[in-house]
Amino acid sequence: MSEKWVLSYDGWDEEQESLREALCTLGNGVFATRGAGEEARADGVRYPGTYIGGGYNRLESVVGGRTIVNEDLVNFPNWLPVKLRPENGEWLDPAAMTLLAYRQELRLREGILVRAYRVCDEAGRETAIVSRRLVHMGAPHTAAIEVAITPVNWSGPLDIHSFLDGSVSNTGVARYRQLNHQHIEVVGMDTVAPDTVVLHVRTTQSRLDVAQAARTQLFRGGESLAVESHPLRTEGVIGHAFTLDAEQGETITIEKVVSLHTSRDRAITQPSEDAALAVDRCGRFDDLVCTQRRAWKELWRAFDVTIDVDAEADLAEHPIQLIVRLHIFHLLQTASPNTIGLDASVPARGLHGEAYRGHIFWDEAYVFPFYNLRLPEITRSLLFYRYHRLDAARAYAEEVGCRGALFPWQSGSNGREETQVVHLNPRSGQWDPDHSRLQRHVNAACAFNVWSYLEATDDRGFLNRYGAEMLLEIARFWASLAQINPGARYEIVGVMGPDEYHERYPNAEEGGLANNAYTNVMAVWCLERALEVLDRLPASRRLELMQQLDLAESELDHWRTISRAMILPIRDDGIIDQFEGYGRLDEFDWEGYQAKYGSIGRLDRILKAEEDSPDHYKLSKQADLCMLFYFLDLKELRPLCERLGYPLDPEMIHRNVDYYLRRTSHGSTLSYVVFTALLDRIDKETGWEYFKTALASDIEDKQGGTTPEGIHAAMMAGTVRIVVENYAGVRIRHDGIYLSPNLPPAVCRIKFPMRYRGSELAIDVTSTQVQVMVDGSAAGPIPIVSGGEQYLVDPGATRSLRL
Repeated sequence: MSEKWVLSYDGWDEEQESLREALCTLGNGVFATRGAGEEARADGVRYPGTYIGGGYNRLESVVGGRTIVNEDLVNFPNWLPVKLRPENGEWLDPAAMTLLAYRQELRLREGILVRAYRVCDEAGRETAIVSRRLVHMGAPHTAAIEVAITPVNWSGPLDIHSFLDGSVSNTGVARYRQLNHQHIEVVGMDTVAPDTVVLHVRTTQSRLDVAQAARTQLFRGGESLAVESHPLRTEGVIGHAFTLDAEQGETITIEKVVSLHTSRDRAITQPSEDAALAVDRCGRFDDLVCTQRRAWKELWRAFDVTIDVDAEADLAEHPIQLIVRLHIFHLLQTASPNTIGLDASVPARGLHGEAYRGHIFWDEAYVFPFYNLRLPEITRSLLFYRYHRLDAARAYAEEVGCRGALFPWQSGSNGREETQVVHLNPRSGQWDPDHSRLQRHVNAACAFNVWSYLEATDDRGFLNRYGAEMLLEIARFWASLAQINPGARYEIVGVMGPDEYHERYPNAEEGGLANNAYTNVMAVWCLERALEVLDRLPASRRLELMQQLDLAESELDHWRTISRAMILPIRDDGIIDQFEGYGRLDEFDWEGYQAKYGSIGRLDRILKAEEDSPDHYKLSKQADLCMLFYFLDLKELRPLCERLGYPLDPEMIHRNVDYYLRRTSHGSTLSYVVFTALLDRIDKETGWEYFKTALASDIEDKQGGTTPEGIHAAMMAGTVRIVVENYAGVRIRHDGIYLSPNLPPAVCRIKFPMRYRGSELAIDVTSTQVQVMVDGSAAGPIPIVSGGEQYLVDPGATRSLRL
């Protein structure tokens, strides 16, 4: 059904335009462009933005008398502009003139954005405009626009301007605008053919060269129009200006094909030359549409997830199926097969805006499982982003007084810590100290990503040459960070947990907390995985790696000791303190603050604006301790805790989930994802409501202004994971695919393709049975575990299991 493949908007809505721009972004894993109109410029409402994976630049700014350096994902030249104007009239703009009709469609199946509107100018002239746009998934340096103009009640001269705009800057996030934001400089503009122009820019610090070539052609009735063009050249802008006679009722079509190349691309000589050459080789717009549809068809064959929901339980405005596909769509626009081989990972806010400066966080741990089950070659490439920065991580560990490798909380171009030292509170207008770089648990996320990929693929080559080294150096960091206390327990101090609200103890001058439960347990998990990975290596590689890293058996023995003596702050009632001392903090007045402020997701900003602090209270921005139960299931977590000397059972987990759920403000979209997964086995009805809230996070901008600055990639991947792992019950472990379907009452059926260690499968789950279909090309039988029984499904066979 089309409504489950098309995100549509009827009517122009200025207040919603920036949200629509983010949600209608088009990309291909190499670059992406926000869904702003072809007529739009950055004006406080609309914000065209084009971002390249790994395209960073640093600038200095002075804040409060001190010089700080920030690295940003750069907004590169705007290739969209196509402006139209009847003679002696205004430029046609749905935001600035009488609007008679407006509809916008993001067609997910084919990756095409369509805008159709009709405007009337002050002279009473009505004009109908339909534009189609794509960023090509099969040709990753290509994008194109088709604009069709039809005079409804007039005839006369029509001005057309088509150009590339290099006068852009990074101003998409209001709280960053007082910082320096001019990241690019124009180094060349040229008209290389009668219908083609080239714009060449360079980032000011990282010296990344980016060239765009644009070919503009006009057609009437399918026939090419030989219209003389005039050069359009102003500061940072180059293009073509046309004037032609338009006839009432006759459609004029503009085709603008663009090629984008950078100085780091493979198989090029110089970005400007190769961009011009590439655009000259491109066919007509409809030719590109044909190949675009083919490329997306192949992606949907590998990535689509079908979820059939009872009509009465579905979301009113946007069906759940549509939102799930929208999330898959945006993940693939951020990292796709085109990303393989690039020196890039997944920014927390995608390639859709400038929030978090386009940095890489621990969000990878939520995103990578999405690719592991479908096209793990993408995960492998993304893991190299971290591996290539392993030396920088070693240097960072040494900088903080530790051994091994410490990956930064925020990462950009070269792996140094990019977390800002001060943070603007938009409620107070004050720049506050930022201690978030103390979130050392990002290291555990990096280890988790390596391990999850290996479990899904059994990629021994990656393990032997890259993964083992990363896991061992991460383990070495944790072992050097952990210190023994007077009670003969190891502890980790001076860190922040995933909660992010608690930066330090009340009235303390230094940032950091002691024994964050999530961090301590994940540190032990990392130590255990590192020891296990050594056992998996061939003897020769184990010896080689231990010599390379100067890793002695005595050091491994120390890791084993820590992994059985790490402290876990558990109270007598079984509640695990989020960090040591959490239980001594004051309870928070939730009802009072909700009555006063309404939305209290960002309590940190609210309290600091009141000259108070979250550090004083039992509250959390998002699940912290509970993320342990999200990443590690009971079969893995329980024996780990028991080796530490602490009991753990399902009832204890339930009590902790309930305790922290009542003390969480859900200031992060990830919070609803994590609690949905946990509540699914505890309180299915509440869990389903949390799932619907998580799904609505971006499409309805539930956090009130964050999604226009970029989508939340981890939330999007997390919701897809819930459908597959929680509801369909599919999980990959080292000995096979585990099936434990648990469909919510509102869900009738879930179907999806997946891959397991190189073999293709199809999973089909209903309330009564699960079917596993193995492709005939599979290398051998696929091990399936369900209800405690193991089954082998042969290539080309289908196995049905009753539930």
